[in-house]
Amino acid sequence: MEFKLDEMSRSDLQHLQAEVEKALKKAEKRDRREALRAAEQAAAEFGYPLDELLGAAPAGATGGKLPPKYRNPGNPDQTWSGRGRRPRWLVEAQQQGRPLSEFKI
Repeated sequence: MEFKLDEMSRSDLQHLQAEVEKALKKAEKRDRREALRAAEQAAAEFGYPLDELLGAAPAGATGGKLPPKYRNPGNPDQTWSGRGRRPRWLVEAQQQGRPLSEFKI
């Protein structure tokens, strides 16, 4: 199939572009399904279901959620483990001059 793009109207080119984008999405889905099938087959050859291999934690990972170290006294459902970004409720309380130790569990 050959297109003479220079001779096509802008409207025709936009329509063609939309059709190409749809076709690319379909091709990606098809490729993903084929890759998944191939991965399942490869895992099965070694005697493992793919779900088990993908669900396994990486080496050194402890898995699970860390227990909270800090709690919002205004809303006990809001907690923070002390890792990662500080929650908004804690940042706002500290901006008001309240110490971190006040929220320790």
